Parts: sequence; structure tokens; C-alpha cells
Amino acid sequence: MHRTHRPNAPTPSARRGSVLAVSLLAAASLTLAPGPAAARGASPDDAPPDSVSWHVDLTAPAEETNVARTGGTLRLRDHGRGPASARSARGQGAALLPVRELGRAVDRISTDLDATVPAGSQVAVDVRGQDGLGRWTEWREARAGAPAELPRAVTRVQTRITLVTAPDGAAPTVRALDLTASLDDAPQARAAAAAFTATVYATREGLVGGTTANGHVIVPNDHFVALPSRRGLSPKGSGQYSVKVCGPARCETAPVWDVGPWNTHDDHWNPSSVRETFKDLPQGRPEAQAAYQNGYNGGLDEFGRRVLNPAGIDLADGTFYNVGLNDNGYVTVTYLWTGTGAATTSFPTWGTAVNIRQQATSTSTRVAQLAGPTTVRVQCQVHGGVVQADGHSNDAWSYLPDYGGYLSNIFIDVADAWLPGVPTC
Repeated sequence: MHRTHRPNAPTPSARRGSVLAVSLLAAASLTLAPGPAAARGASPDDAPPDSVSWHVDLTAPAEETNVARTGGTLRLRDHGRGPASARSARGQGAALLPVRELGRAVDRISTDLDATVPAGSQVAVDVRGQDGLGRWTEWREARAGAPAELPRAVTRVQTRITLVTAPDGAAPTVRALDLTASLDDAPQARAAAAAFTATVYATREGLVGGTTANGHVIVPNDHFVALPSRRGLSPKGSGQYSVKVCGPARCETAPVWDVGPWNTHDDHWNPSSVRETFKDLPQGRPEAQAAYQNGYNGGLDEFGRRVLNPAGIDLADGTFYNVGLNDNGYVTVTYLWTGTGAATTSFPTWGTAVNIRQQATSTSTRVAQLAGPTTVRVQCQVHGGVVQADGHSNDAWSYLPDYGGYLSNIFIDVADAWLPGVPTC
């Protein structure tokens, strides 16, 4: 494809003339890819709103674990059944709802829940998002008055509703759920980092015939792991959240299909700033280990049980023996979804009302818009649809992690069509 770019970065006066030229060309030709001024003439309905709200259809097809639907409500099917690895007397179930295509970039999600929640029981609304590179964020819980803060901008959102009984067996009922999503006006730059690795004590899960937190029925010689938080729980049958476990003999990559051991809200792989509970513990130190070795939390887990070993991960039998364990012991674990991705490079932009698209083409959904010249962080670039402006054309697009979408390189104020030093997506 033709990828000619402006041979030199324009002066401010030349840039203003370029915007006018694009506006006139857009008015004359419907086949011209939208330029920044063309977007100014778009209808108000086409502009991304400040936020987007939707009513969650509780009757929609869902992946359910120990959940029953009654008259449009969600209830627990068996009040005495919970995740196999948690080994808790409290019943638990979950409904994983269909992915919602938002058509705009978001990173903050608020919830409005209509539910009956008896004392001691819980209803957790967890959300996650998928960005323009197809990566899922970790799950985050959205509570009343405390929106879920996702680690990067996304354009697709999935919801998971988890119900937990009270110690006396009383169970909650969910009647309705509404969500509202928006984008942080001042996204924070994040340095590139490799996936987090820690050494933790592993126990063998066993429990053949039991059901995991994502609905998998455990079979002999199974291969998966359990972690003590729902934040890294994969949907049934998927490896979207996986760990690399290295034992005495070898390493194995296994999906996270269960929640436990001991705790269910201890995402010890996260730094204190985002760790859900036990924020005073160092990153990589499970609460059970601190309780067992140092008497942390009175030596108890989150359920008030005496911690009898320092386990921070459970391994299914096949994984346990494959990595070389014959008895419980320490392993090295890499939490593969925790890496922040490649480094970014900042570039200036030009033009007004410049569109950021869901895919690298001007015909895909607009997910955000740059009001005027600014600086953007670019993670990678691809070849896509041709965009014309200022008498030139370019088929290169840059992925902007702060917006979860793609910007045509023709609006990045550098002389090269293909940005120097930026890798291919």
C-alpha cells in the first residue's frame, strides 16, 4: 500500500492549513477516510459520550456454577457447595455473563445492584475488560460507591456475579444490576514490567470429583491450579489466566481454575496499591504464609480458621507430580497475566477532533477522540486502512494503551510514516 507521509513535520501555520484542506476534501468526497476536521461535522450522536450505562440482562445465556435462575433472579442452587480448594463450609456460586461491546474506551465501572443480602452473605460484582490487542485485564470488584478501576483502557467488558452464603447458610438473591463505565480523564503512565514471579508454598489439591470455582469437575491426573483470589480466575475450559509453576523437576504452565487455598480475597501477586486485602503484606507473600510463620492476623485466614500450612497455591494432581513434587513444598510461580506489556514511546499529534478507532481502520468504531494537538503514548504499530490528509496517505496505525484503540500515524506529528523505534503489534 501507499504509505507516503509528510516529508517534514509541519510548522504550526502549515498544520492549520492542513486541517482546513482536510475539511474541504471531506465535504467533496465521501470516499475520503475521515480526517480530524471531518469528524467535527459528524452528528452529535456519533460522538462518544462521557460515560455509557447499561442494564445487565440476568436472563441472557451465561456460564453458571451452582447458580439457579428463578423468575429473572439469580440464587444459589446448593447452599452447601463452594469452591473445592477453599475448603470452606460456606456455599458459593457464580454466573459469568456475556461480553458487552461498549464502542468506546473505558477504565472505570460503577455498579447499581438490586439484591437481598442477608447478614454475613455476599454478592460480588466482578468486571474485566478486553483491550484493542485482545488482552483481558484482571477481574476487579465494583461496589456501591467504589467503582472498579481497571489497569488499562478497554472497549469490551464482561461481568461475573458471585453469590456467597452467610456462615448460618442464609443466601443472597440478585434481582437486577446496572453498570456505568467511563474513561479516566488523566490516565497514568505505567512502566513496562515483566510478569510477576514469587516463591510460594504449594499443596496438592486432590479432591477428585469436586467442582472448582469456575465449574470444572476435577478428574484424576488433572492439570490446573488454585489461587486464593477470584481476580485471576479463568472461565471454565480457558487458560486466560495461567501461571508458570516451576518445581524440583520441571516447569508447567497451567490455568487458574479454582479459588483457594485458605483465602479467597488474597491476590498476593499484586502490589499493595491494588491488592484487595492484607495490603500491609509485601507483594508475593500470601496471607496464609504470614499467618502460619509469623502469627499474622492471629494465625487465622479470612474465615477465622487456624492456618495449618503456609500454602499460597494449590496444584491439581497432574500438575503437582509433573513439576516434581512428592510432598507439599515451595515452587516458583510466574503469574503470566500480570505483565504490563511492552514499553511505550510518547509522540505529539496534530489536528483537532482526531478519532481513535477500535481497529486499525477508519471504518471501525470510534472509541475516543483527541480534541486537539496533544501527546500520546504509543505501544506498537500495525498496517491497516489507508487514511488521507494534507495531500498524503498512510496505512500505518499506532496502538494507544491509554485509550484501548488505534490512531492513524498520519496524525502523529513526525516525519516518518512508520514510527521509529516502535515495534509491530
